[in-house]
Amino acid sequence: MIIAKVIGNVVSTIKANGYEAKKIMLIQPIDYLGNVQGTSFLAIDAVQAGVGDTVLVLEEGNSAREIINEPETFTIRTVIAGIIDEIYI
Repeated sequence: MIIAKVIGNVVSTIKANGYEAKKIMLIQPIDYLGNVQGTSFLAIDAVQAGVGDTVLVLEEGNSAREIINEPETFTIRTVIAGIIDEIYI
């Protein structure tokens, strides 16, 4: 799991099988202080996240597919699994 900031929406009128009716977000990994870490990437939104939200992201296929309740969709690997309200250190 990683912490990330949602930085954009992805609009696609034609999607591969398994991605239909799924919201795709552009996310930027961050550290616990909010500093940028690494390169941005795409994730399926399972929790109604929006631009500017700090989120918890799963990057493992089996867990990601279980979150969206589609264990047969082998192409989905990355899912936003939670919206983070605060981080306590």
